[in-house]
Amino acid sequence: AGALAAASFGAPAGAQDITIAAAGPMTGQYAAFGMQLRRGAEMAVADINARGGVLGRKLKLEIGDDACDPKQAVAVANQLATRKVAFVAGHFCSSSSIPASQIYNESGIVQITPASTNPRLTDEAAAKGGNNVFRTCGRDDAQGTVAGQWLAKNYKGKKVAIVHDKSTYGKGLADETKKAMNAAGLTEAMYEAITQGDKDFTALISKMKAAGIDVIYHGGYHTEGGLIVRQAREQGLRAVLVSGDALVDNEFWKITGPAGQGTIMTFAPDPRKAPNAKSVVDRFRAQGYDPEGYTLYTYAAIQVWAAAAEKTKSLDVGKLSAAIKGNKFTTVLGDLQYDRKGDVSNAKYVFYIWDNGEYREIPNMGS
Repeated sequence: AGALAAASFGAPAGAQDITIAAAGPMTGQYAAFGMQLRRGAEMAVADINARGGVLGRKLKLEIGDDACDPKQAVAVANQLATRKVAFVAGHFCSSSSIPASQIYNESGIVQITPASTNPRLTDEAAAKGGNNVFRTCGRDDAQGTVAGQWLAKNYKGKKVAIVHDKSTYGKGLADETKKAMNAAGLTEAMYEAITQGDKDFTALISKMKAAGIDVIYHGGYHTEGGLIVRQAREQGLRAVLVSGDALVDNEFWKITGPAGQGTIMTFAPDPRKAPNAKSVVDRFRAQGYDPEGYTLYTYAAIQVWAAAAEKTKSLDVGKLSAAIKGNKFTTVLGDLQYDRKGDVSNAKYVFYIWDNGEYREIPNMGS
């Protein structure tokens, strides 16, 4: 567990290199997202090294594989702490980031996750006096509010099934969506749990079909979400699938095929279209890689850390934390404004629809 790979970009490894890491699911059913984190980190390190590095030192990148497993995430965090990394961009799953953050806090390592959206990550760190945890993404209390209000408005009088995968991310997002939807006047017809890794949802779909479900809100990842909508269509259930940012990978369509047509999801405005990202996106595409999902969020995480290090002339977690909180950083995503808890205070969520194998933003589709 916790396999690590080392790579250096821009210069041979040496005593003066600063070692940083990217950690996430490099293997397992969510490896597509691990690839996003890895590619974003590799490009950021290469670009920073080409400009002279950080504090006049080249960056060396290590990759930690947690497979989105909490125990493996702790093992990875301990290994990275032993190797005295200065910074970690990660993890992907909230269920990995939360326990790993405790290791990083004890070891004085700054952690900026590009993808873990569960509010507990920064809330608990702040409550315990931690000063090392940040995100470049938004939070699920914001994402769930957008989704819940939209469901209540657009499916008034209809039957909504809320399904979650019991994970920290999936259940957290489903519950935030449910809370907002209920507050806006719509009560779900069903609230069900599935298990990550399940592949047969026949019984659940039969239950939803019998209940006349019009829309399925799925709190979870693209693998189970894709199987649910595909099997629903096979069983004749035409309910619309609505989900969150963990569907932001083209692998979703590989699972669903045409059954995924019309699936709706929430995510931030497409980072690939941010003006600051154009040159980076062009270089990714020249390599034959589409920097979708959390690729640029990982690149931005390294940018924030590097800018804070240059500003403070230090790698000390306390100094870096003070420099990040309450301040604004220019990144490939645009300007990220941080609050005192380590969250991005100007995060925004919009809606996307899957259409013929691609997802596109739906203009003016607010709550």
